[in-house]
Amino acid sequence: MTVKIALLREEKLPADKRVAFTPAQCSEIKNKYPNIEFYVQPSAHRCFSDDAYQKVGAIIQEDISHCDFLLGIKEVPVDCLLPNKHYLFFSHTIKKQAHNQALMKAMVQKNITLTDYETLRWKSGDRILGFGRFAGVVGAYNGLLTWGKKFDLYQLKPAYLCEDFNEVKQELKKIKLSPIKIILTGNGRVSLGALELLKEAGIKEVTPSDFLTKRFAEPVFAVLLTENLYERIDGKPYDRSDFHHDPTRYRCVFRYYLPHCDLLMNGIYWDSKMDRLFSENDTRQPTFGIKVIADISCDVNGSVPITLKDTKIDDPVFGYNPQTMQMCEPYQKDCIDIMAVSNLPTELPKDASEGFGEMLMEYVLPELLKEESAIIHNASILVNGKLTNEYAYLADYAY
Repeated sequence: MTVKIALLREEKLPADKRVAFTPAQCSEIKNKYPNIEFYVQPSAHRCFSDDAYQKVGAIIQEDISHCDFLLGIKEVPVDCLLPNKHYLFFSHTIKKQAHNQALMKAMVQKNITLTDYETLRWKSGDRILGFGRFAGVVGAYNGLLTWGKKFDLYQLKPAYLCEDFNEVKQELKKIKLSPIKIILTGNGRVSLGALELLKEAGIKEVTPSDFLTKRFAEPVFAVLLTENLYERIDGKPYDRSDFHHDPTRYRCVFRYYLPHCDLLMNGIYWDSKMDRLFSENDTRQPTFGIKVIADISCDVNGSVPITLKDTKIDDPVFGYNPQTMQMCEPYQKDCIDIMAVSNLPTELPKDASEGFGEMLMEYVLPELLKEESAIIHNASILVNGKLTNEYAYLADYAY
């Protein structure tokens, strides 16, 4: 039986350049599964050309209504949804996001099956897919770019103007840093990507303890995990499972690092129940040393309280004036500069697509081809327009 897979053109504006499978991956899949056919909607924005897909045997075609699985990246606009189809994309609906409620209602009305990339998880609960690595890579790069621009030390080519990650690595050779201290928070995919970039830049890693107590003749960074950032209010030892179960029992101790940190790269997962890294009032204190923040997690009014908005790829930085507690023009002497781009992976779309497609090909595609798959079922928010049991809590949002 032939299985027809469609790669959607990204219609949400601004158009995302990423794609679920690269041309090379389509070729590899067809060699492994001869019964699979790829149909690719033509796109002038995708990071791989239509010709590249055509050369590996994919069919470039506007009409993909006959396909079994429709794979995109970002949300599919309501007027582009095809009824009675099985879609895979990031829907951003599981938290009842208001801006996507119309999308959810339309998918219900059109009897759509939605498997969300975000909800594809192993039995352990860990996510199978994500673009976190390149969010971290680009976010850390943008942080270093912002530092160079603020202090007129060097000029880096923006990541979105680079051909790929290899060109980004070449740009890193331009960096000239004084002995600044950098903190990276978190240990998920995002933070690991940022860690990769910092090491690629040749910046030395030190322990949190040494970061607080020693001076260095070169730029250094320390990685702070939740166990470094939070302590029990009642004085009991930090417990990871307890922290994630009820973070209200913990307070943030990042204040100890504020006088020592020049550049903060924030990659930590944040929940509204968690104590923030610092307060707006902290930024007015003479001991507050942070001058640039790369808020890679980009939770507006989240763990970084002065991330007052998310920013755009071509205008990535805004300033924050601690005295007025308001946004201002960036790169001024007495302001804190904040990079808060919310779609960082699309700055390196080829590399991000390749990494995502590898995981999709290895772990998810075999499950899609099964007659029944617990992994796919558990990740499906809708089946034929009806909420599955796992997502019944969305009823007032979807119906």
